[in-house]
Amino acid sequence: MTSLAAAIRAALLETEPRTKVMRTRALVRGWRKGALEFRFDVAMPDEPGRPDRPELLPPSRMPKRSKGGSERGRIALWHSLAHIEFVAIDLALDMAGRFGAEMGDRFVSDFLTVAADEAMHFALIERHLATMGSHYGALPAHSGLWDAAQKTAHDVAARLAIVPMVLEARALDVTPSTLERVRASGDLRGAKILSRILDDEIAHVRFGTKHFVALAGIRGESPENLWKSMVSRYFGGAVKPPFNDSARLQAGLPRSFYAGVE
Repeated sequence: MTSLAAAIRAALLETEPRTKVMRTRALVRGWRKGALEFRFDVAMPDEPGRPDRPELLPPSRMPKRSKGGSERGRIALWHSLAHIEFVAIDLALDMAGRFGAEMGDRFVSDFLTVAADEAMHFALIERHLATMGSHYGALPAHSGLWDAAQKTAHDVAARLAIVPMVLEARALDVTPSTLERVRASGDLRGAKILSRILDDEIAHVRFGTKHFVALAGIRGESPENLWKSMVSRYFGGAVKPPFNDSARLQAGLPRSFYAGVE
């Protein structure tokens, strides 16, 4: 029987976006059906597979996105969202593959669910881009989204603190305004996609918070204090308001965590 780690590693190393989506969905189905053995016999790669396009640029070299409602601006928005979701597939797969042996099968199931959701989000956005005559890879993309994984590869508490509880929580803050802007432009299909993504991201942050709080208990530390120390050490920048307090609370992330770290 194929090991879970080998299936995750193969999905991580896949370079073609649509094939990565299919591999991810297939391994999640295999795990749920009991077709993959809970065995971690291979290491996760330092870097996941990446397609030749998009060109990855540092933040300082990324072109400024138009704030207007032009078709070019719409394509740039959806392309950036596609890239975020594409990297999110790898972040979720790496979470399960890198820390699954330590954290157990419930942890693995939660983050493979996240990976399947991110793969679905990417597929929805890529199809939406196609209706605009574009595709993923047509524009440059941010090169730094994998940095959080590299900085936290040694410690599951650090990974949970930064990826679901900072980066994905930030999506809870900014997606509602993007959704309203998209809806106001008349893009009802796009608004429906963003609404689905927002609901799923609440669940993803909840998974991260749940496992982080349990881990803090095992380590005999206050979850809030441990989180703040991890953010101070591994997140390069302030946790910026405004905050979507209601969505964060639904995700198990009350203000007692992020008060004082803005």
